[in-house]
Amino acid sequence: MTKVATCLWFDRQAEEAARLYTSLVADSRINRVNRAPSDNPSTKQGEVLTVDFTVGGHDVIGLNGGPGFPFTEAASLSVLCEDQEEVDRLWSGLILDGGEPSRCGWLKDKFGVSWQIVPKSLPEMLASDDREAAERAMNAMLGMDKLDIKALTDAYEGIPA
Repeated sequence: MTKVATCLWFDRQAEEAARLYTSLVADSRINRVNRAPSDNPSTKQGEVLTVDFTVGGHDVIGLNGGPGFPFTEAASLSVLCEDQEEVDRLWSGLILDGGEPSRCGWLKDKFGVSWQIVPKSLPEMLASDDREAAERAMNAMLGMDKLDIKALTDAYEGIPA
């Protein structure tokens, strides 16, 4: 495990979430499932207390902390995708069974965790020295839910929709 990891507070679904996330994102794995050594406020002895896992090379701790702290969009997991196939696969997998699509490449999975599913080319477009092209790409993105690489690229290059 790295020195700094993200801890996500779940209400009893940490292991299920870790299994979903590691099945969808490359360079991911469950490192360890830790069971409560004794009863505590959120789990009984022997139940899953935490799950140490890696998503896309990033270390995460899933904590079964109880219902006290639901997720908000104030924190999200962002995935830079190589191509449209990866965008589509992650988008579909994360909204499956109760997730919710949102705007500009954001979604909420069925556990309430917010994700940004972003084509790798988008940050490059938005940081371009060609500010008019960057603005066209930004405006195109603002009109999308799931991001469409071809439409973003066409907007960036000034090709009419």
